[in-house]
Amino acid sequence: MARRLQKIQSHQKKKAKKQTGQKKKKGHDKKTVAKATLIYTCTVCRTQMPDPKTFKQLFDFASSRIS
Repeated sequence: MARRLQKIQSHQKKKAKKQTGQKKKKGHDKKTVAKATLIYTCTVCRTQMPDPKTFKQLFDFASSRIS
């Protein structure tokens, strides 16, 4: 009976350790996802923008003067 209890406790510890490892991996993915959302890139200065509105503002004011 004692051996069975030790076996169950060992299994629970391994399971908890595995779950914390998976949580740590998910935490680092936020940075990768944030980088992937920057899809608008200026062709002149290679600046990445998060949305088309700011991209258009940059292109109209800054990049149009350069080109």
